[in-house]
Amino acid sequence: MIENKKKPNPIDIHVGSRIRLRRTMLGMSQEKLGESLGITFQQIQKYEKGTNRVGASRLQNISNILNVPVSFFFEDAPGEHSAGGGMAEASSSNYVVDFLSSSEGLQLNRAFVKISDPKVRRKVVELVKALAAEADAD
Repeated sequence: MIENKKKPNPIDIHVGSRIRLRRTMLGMSQEKLGESLGITFQQIQKYEKGTNRVGASRLQNISNILNVPVSFFFEDAPGEHSAGGGMAEASSSNYVVDFLSSSEGLQLNRAFVKISDPKVRRKVVELVKALAAEADAD
């Protein structure tokens, strides 16, 4: 029983990872988020790791600062059962979250959204698909 108290709750870990995902998508540092909340960046680290639980009012403040609804932090949470959603749907959204959580995914996403010409965007997508198909052929 004592060991379970030291392990973070899976929901707290998930909420923390979603805070980190959104913060990094915005290019915001832990220090900047902490300053906006009036807390230290170490506290943000603890939230993001799930070590410390985020209270309701603090989560509401974080959602305002990160410009997302509170529900964003609970999307695809462990044990969540969505009506009508299948396993393929859940795994595809997890794939996107995993991609955007990676350094390469964030860099690619930030660079891609800066491309204003739709034709260039399509060409980039075609290039990535071609490179992926080439990798599959190997």
